[in-house]
Amino acid sequence: MASRKIANKKKSQSGQLRIVAGIWRSRLLQIADVPGLQPTSVRIRETLFNWLAPRIHGAKCLDLCAGTGALGLEALSRGASRVVFVERSAVAVKCLASNISSLKASGAELKNVDALRYLKESTAESFDVVFLDPPFADDLYDELCRLLATEGWLAKDARVYIEMSISQPEVHIPENWRVLKNKTAGKVRYLMAVVSD
Repeated sequence: MASRKIANKKKSQSGQLRIVAGIWRSRLLQIADVPGLQPTSVRIRETLFNWLAPRIHGAKCLDLCAGTGALGLEALSRGASRVVFVERSAVAVKCLASNISSLKASGAELKNVDALRYLKESTAESFDVVFLDPPFADDLYDELCRLLATEGWLAKDARVYIEMSISQPEVHIPENWRVLKNKTAGKVRYLMAVVSD
């Protein structure tokens, strides 16, 4: 999942997103011209999908605050059966739709809606993996985690990936979640939690 980072950060040098591995390995996709929008770095995606390797094939994924769609597209490339991309920016959604079309990604579903509204108002379904990478400045982490935990969005043993700035306070994860991995890369902190009973 990639979202709007701190506003003064640059886009990737080429203005393109590269799929790291899987059936679309090395494919280059366009990034929408939205201030501060950039994909999760290749280095972080490699680490994340190493963590998810045993469970990504066939998984149902939710890419909240999808932005460029980097995480969800990487998941589909590596064998996820379905990814729901939730993004509020119409410009980002249009670009993501074009990328999905160019890949012929049949397992992708796009929702042009705010992530909080989506979790509050849509009919819940159980996801195996959730990518949570909202705009760093929006302070949405705790509420998004709460809604995921309480509104029926997570399958048993689901994995929740969270990406944030190292300058932000720790996310208050729900009581029935356990942090499995926690790393930093440059100015980004990222972790993966498992949902237990």
